[in-house]
Amino acid sequence: MTNGIFTVPEPHNEPVLTYAPGSSERTRLKAELDRQYQQQIEIPLIIGGKEIRTGRTATAVSPHDHQHVLATYHLAGPTEIRMAIDAALQARSRWAALPWNERAAVFVRMAELITTKYRYILNAATMLNQSKNAFQAEVDASCEFADFLRFNVAFMEQIYRDQPRSSQNVWNRMEYRALEGFVYAVTPFNFTAIAGNLTTAPAMMGNTIVWKPAATAVLSGYYLMSLFREAGLPDGVINFIPADGIEAAQVALASPHLAGIHFTGSTTVFNALWATVAANIGTYKSYPRIVGETGGKDYIFVHPTASLPEVAVAIVRGSFEYQGQKCSASSRVYIPRSAWPVVQEDVVRMVKDLRMGDTRDFRNFINAVIDEKAFDRTMAYIGRAKESADVEVLVGGHGDKAVGYFIEPTVLVTSNPSSETMCEELFAPVVTVYVYDDDKVAETVTLLSETSPYALTGAIFAQDRFIIQELTHALADTAGNFYVNDKPTGAVVGQQPFGGARASGTNDKAGSYLNLVRWASPRTIKETFVAGTDHRYPFMDEA
Repeated sequence: MTNGIFTVPEPHNEPVLTYAPGSSERTRLKAELDRQYQQQIEIPLIIGGKEIRTGRTATAVSPHDHQHVLATYHLAGPTEIRMAIDAALQARSRWAALPWNERAAVFVRMAELITTKYRYILNAATMLNQSKNAFQAEVDASCEFADFLRFNVAFMEQIYRDQPRSSQNVWNRMEYRALEGFVYAVTPFNFTAIAGNLTTAPAMMGNTIVWKPAATAVLSGYYLMSLFREAGLPDGVINFIPADGIEAAQVALASPHLAGIHFTGSTTVFNALWATVAANIGTYKSYPRIVGETGGKDYIFVHPTASLPEVAVAIVRGSFEYQGQKCSASSRVYIPRSAWPVVQEDVVRMVKDLRMGDTRDFRNFINAVIDEKAFDRTMAYIGRAKESADVEVLVGGHGDKAVGYFIEPTVLVTSNPSSETMCEELFAPVVTVYVYDDDKVAETVTLLSETSPYALTGAIFAQDRFIIQELTHALADTAGNFYVNDKPTGAVVGQQPFGGARASGTNDKAGSYLNLVRWASPRTIKETFVAGTDHRYPFMDEA
């Protein structure tokens, strides 16, 4: 029995460890990297709490050392995907009926385990299998995921406390039910925290999940499943099914019990999922909730009044951290002609200072892109840029995949604002600069807005407050996360809820209550204490 109105612990952002030389965290992470690198594990499917081995396998490798196998993992087929759906449906009733504070306790404990026992496990797996350096892994796999859990629990309480007004003789209540069915979570390779959030946010609200992780992030996904179980998440609430994406979607989206899709990935795949749901709409028990964060062609716009040293650092960090494989990474820059010589010199100097190599060498800022497909696609873009009369390779431009999928951080300068790399999403360590005439600010702002179908992140640099206000207004529809005098990456849970519009997704703002609301089905309950006993109304009486 629950006799109490509970308040969850006050959420806070997890402090980011530095991993500086001589620090204890550096020693512990190095040891965990060695441990995971020296072993090769077998990863099963996890359905209803049971480990299932299909015999159809693939390997998880290190992108920066692609001949090194970290794990062999089993692949789900249609039979196993249906088993996962059945397990989720079977677990739903009991999980959804659990008092919300009991569910909250699981995720609060999960956050504490992440920042203690699992910190180095998740960071090392993310570094080895997803080729992130120590800092990028720390802010992702440990800090951001812990932040998602702590803040989402508080947002859950906030939602449940939102109740309607009652009048005399009536008590009105709002009940926030889990969706009827299962949620299909499709998660990307680039953030372990996103994989964690896309599965746990709907689960927190009482839903059960069928989870298809990215093929290139199965190792960290498997350790997340270990974390979930240790935190007390019951069997069947989250079911782990590495699988072919098309095959998994065909089975999951054909089920009449599909209640929602929680997705981060490419716009093309999201459009295909949405189209499939539309085609199947008559088969579902309810209209599926579709929540997605997709692509971006994120920008930095520099005004002539900007502080130029800040611009240069924003270009380098915003474009090249995690090899540009962030949805928010800056991919195009608009800069005035008067500012470009100074910024150009600073950017080239900093880029040449960036070391590239294995994630286990903490001196490396740049690591590998995720796989051979990404390498080949990016090098094809760079190759076409080199052949274009409109484009100059300012720095970088070379790649080598003999040992790892390494691409130099590359800065292109174009005289054509509609050139290929100014318009298309690259998801790679490549940024293109367009130099505009100082008296063409308004025209360039219009050009920026009309160039890309995406609207995820963007940044402006200016000192004049009138200009900042004007640019903020003019670019209102171009970015769901907008930065003033800062790089367009690094959104923090609880501070900058994340998501974009246009072709960048549904803008349901991960890291805020807005996302959690999507995973609840409200029911209004009206209770009348003394009901009427006469069907007649006063107006019916004779005068």
